[in-house]
Amino acid sequence: MARYTGPTCKQCRRERMRICEKRHCATEKRPYPPGEHGRGRIRETEYLLQLREKQKARRIYGVLERQFRNYYTKASHQQGLTGENLLVALETRLDNVVFRGGLAMTRPQARQLVSHRHVRVNGKTVNIPSYRAEPGDVITIKDRSANIVPILGAMELAPGRIIPGWLSLDQASRQVTVLAAPTRTQIDIPVAEQLIVELYSK
Repeated sequence: MARYTGPTCKQCRRERMRICEKRHCATEKRPYPPGEHGRGRIRETEYLLQLREKQKARRIYGVLERQFRNYYTKASHQQGLTGENLLVALETRLDNVVFRGGLAMTRPQARQLVSHRHVRVNGKTVNIPSYRAEPGDVITIKDRSANIVPILGAMELAPGRIIPGWLSLDQASRQVTVLAAPTRTQIDIPVAEQLIVELYSK
């Protein structure tokens, strides 16, 4: 399973926003891009703005370049706005649903819970983080995994978290139900998807 294994705060500094869920992020002390020329004056071209939006979306969801491009290709062949289709496809990934539903504290933790076979979809074990959740799907934690430390930690934080309207969390049974496909207004990541479409349309 390919994934980024470098320092997460380096990505935060590159995108000039917090991507990681650490208590203390490097962007607080060094709010400029990493590297020798990080503090230099950056010429913000149209291409640079488009690239940064694409990289930001990719890094928020923890998706590598080829997989992100495949998501875009599928989104461009669907009806509706390509940018919105792309974000909906990313938002309905199983690891993101586990995170958004309150069963994990971070997306990387949700990805690990799925890949380590702690998660079930409609009663069947699914260990593919990119599995696409559909309306009506019920995501649960295995009985023998219900009291592991990551799940207990997420449950402690669940009352203070905002669960998006397209999901429903039953905290007692560790169960998340997908009520509907998310709309753009329910996807609160700070990404201008139209810039991503313009980048790939060249």
